[in-house]
Amino acid sequence: MRFDPPLESAILLKRYKRFLADIRLPDGTETTIHCPNTGSMKNCQPELARVWFSDSKNPKRKLPCTWELVEIPVRYGEKTAKTLACVNTGRANAVVQEAIENKVIPELSEYDTVRREVKYGEENSRIDLLLTRDGLPDCYIEVKSVTLATDNGFGEFPDAVTTRGQKHLRELEQMVAQGHRAVLLFCVQHTGIEVVSPADDIDPAYGKALRHAINNGVEVMVWGCTITPEDITLNRQLQLRLP
Repeated sequence: MRFDPPLESAILLKRYKRFLADIRLPDGTETTIHCPNTGSMKNCQPELARVWFSDSKNPKRKLPCTWELVEIPVRYGEKTAKTLACVNTGRANAVVQEAIENKVIPELSEYDTVRREVKYGEENSRIDLLLTRDGLPDCYIEVKSVTLATDNGFGEFPDAVTTRGQKHLRELEQMVAQGHRAVLLFCVQHTGIEVVSPADDIDPAYGKALRHAINNGVEVMVWGCTITPEDITLNRQLQLRLP
């Protein structure tokens, strides 16, 4: 998925009120941009980090610019490496859809139709992606963006308590019970993460619900992305670790 128009860079000053971030532009001026992330963004907002943002060029928007990427130092043993993370969680669905349509994910390559935001379940929800093909069971996919990196290539989800995430797991279980396929796909939008685990220290109830869903037939897939200021591409399968 290419960023169009191209992203612009700045320095992060602070994120506040969850949806606002102040940045310093290359010419020294400061401005406020929209932060499209409802989570805690733990470990994704280091002081004076380099960030990239998109500009909608829409004069009707109160905040026309949106925070997209951030550069984050991650430790590997005694060394530290610079990594990139996409903090715009809304990008994950488009990145995953593009990968499915390009037959990148072998387990999902037999489907020929992808629909987004389809109503389903008993709790008035919309599934992120619904895959269909004659002769195959429908495949319901819930996409979760993973950006919480710890150290040494490990990452966790969620970065804050998510009752909504638990609801999604219940609904995926219901789809399996009805004879469909149900997939929780962790889209790892952080180049420093290779292994994903449930964040039992942050939301133990979600970790319990995830394990219950797996035991009841919900498939879990973990895929990582190549991230640059020009594009994001989902292209490598990563590991799920359940301590």
